[in-house]
Amino acid sequence: MKIVNRGYLLVTPTKKFVQWANSTGPELEMNENFIEGNIYLIDEDFLDADPIIEGNFKKILKNELKSVTEDEEMWPEKLTVEVFNVFFIVEVGTTVFDLQKTDLLRD
Repeated sequence: MKIVNRGYLLVTPTKKFVQWANSTGPELEMNENFIEGNIYLIDEDFLDADPIIEGNFKKILKNELKSVTEDEEMWPEKLTVEVFNVFFIVEVGTTVFDLQKTDLLRD
């Protein structure tokens, strides 16, 4: 087992995000009872997560919205930290363990 030199933000959609996603069309239907979050790696050394979230919320929000629809006309009109906080719950951690023996790949 290896330790990866990153912390993380676990970004999990709320029911409001699921409702928005389901309103975009029948191609994608998210289930409110099975909501999976995404992990965003961050610097492992931080004292306060708020500045990290504030500095990255728009990038994360756009990525999450794009995963539902690339049609920006269907996105919320303003991409604010308030919208982000309504759409997502964020958990923060400082340690990432890699249980795999193969090397990490980056795109």
